[in-house]
Amino acid sequence: MQISGLFFIFDMNILFLTQIVPFPPDAGPKVKTYHVLRALIGQGHSVTLVSFVRPEEVQHIPALEKICEAVHAVSIKRSRVADVGYMIRSYLATRPFLIERDDLPAMQEMVNKLVKEQDLDFIHADQLTMVQFALRGASAFPTKKPRVIFDAHNAVWSIVERMRDNARWFLKPVLGIEAKRVKRYEGELLKTVDHVLAVTDVDRAGLVEALNFSKIKQGERVAPITVVPIAVDTQQLQPIKRKPGSKNIVTLGTLHYPPNADGIRWFFNEVFPLIRQRVPDVTLTIIGKNPPQDFVDLAESNTDVVKVTGYVPELAPYLEQSALMVVPVRAGGGMRVRILEAFAYAMPVVTTTIGLEGIHAELEKDVLVADTATDFANRVIELLENVPLQEKLSTNGRRLAETKYDWQVVLSAMKPIYE
Repeated sequence: MQISGLFFIFDMNILFLTQIVPFPPDAGPKVKTYHVLRALIGQGHSVTLVSFVRPEEVQHIPALEKICEAVHAVSIKRSRVADVGYMIRSYLATRPFLIERDDLPAMQEMVNKLVKEQDLDFIHADQLTMVQFALRGASAFPTKKPRVIFDAHNAVWSIVERMRDNARWFLKPVLGIEAKRVKRYEGELLKTVDHVLAVTDVDRAGLVEALNFSKIKQGERVAPITVVPIAVDTQQLQPIKRKPGSKNIVTLGTLHYPPNADGIRWFFNEVFPLIRQRVPDVTLTIIGKNPPQDFVDLAESNTDVVKVTGYVPELAPYLEQSALMVVPVRAGGGMRVRILEAFAYAMPVVTTTIGLEGIHAELEKDVLVADTATDFANRVIELLENVPLQEKLSTNGRRLAETKYDWQVVLSAMKPIYE
């Protein structure tokens, strides 16, 4: 602790574990993690980052070395063949597949080494699969024992359960088993970590439900849960100027993430044809990394109507050519960063009830919401044909992003936890 004038400045040593390299902040989980990292550093703490790194992410390590005390990379490479092996192991071990898949010895060895060498106050485990490394590392050296913070991006069991509800019949039993295992695992974590960060009240309730599902014993200690919403940088994301009279609809997401692909697939299969019946000149742009083959096939068979871009480094040029953004979510948890960024860009949005979970936006004023294919199509058509409504949502969405979801406003809530 340092003393500066009349103020106490708490400089904590934090080991920050993450599943993905949080740079550039161009996808929901990376946006969340990057701003949390920035906030901790900005609050005067010393942060050492340890991250799983895929081959394509190596190039981004230098950017993080500029802001962190140190950055340690642990190589990871996934494949469908390997996933089959992890799935079999998870069933034999009765552990969730997600936990078994990411439980790599090299990560544990790195965490143990750093806990042994450094005088750490906290280990910040970003996302569910990283907590196992933090707990083992903290327990390996009882005389040091840093406190463990579980930064839960979602109540993951609820995502798996929603995926089961929308899955084909032969996948439902598998996803049902996985949902129960994840639920029990998340509940047990709340008894072993020191503090939990949730991004919404819905996720907080989901984690408490998981805790109850895991059966609390009398006198058993339970970690407190603090809700800290996901944030965006409204200084960097400035309002765009949309093309007058545009009939283009834009949607985006990391497309290898099943809930994202599921929602967009539902939109172009069930909603978009209803829109085209009444607005024949409407077009659709789908943006996102690793589009599934059926997305590519759709674009190739409808070249004048549907465009699938893959990953794009800059969103603004595509948003400028569009009238509105749709965020069609049927499964998932946490908060949709896509919606927060759309608000920051002053982009009108139509989403679902699940899509808006955790975002304190006023219906009809800041955003439009619909859940059935017919209702969703009607709201999109209404917005395409009503320019004043577009402008209303645009203005109010931007104001909401600035006042409630800017990272410098939101993440100050973490200060008491690290003091």
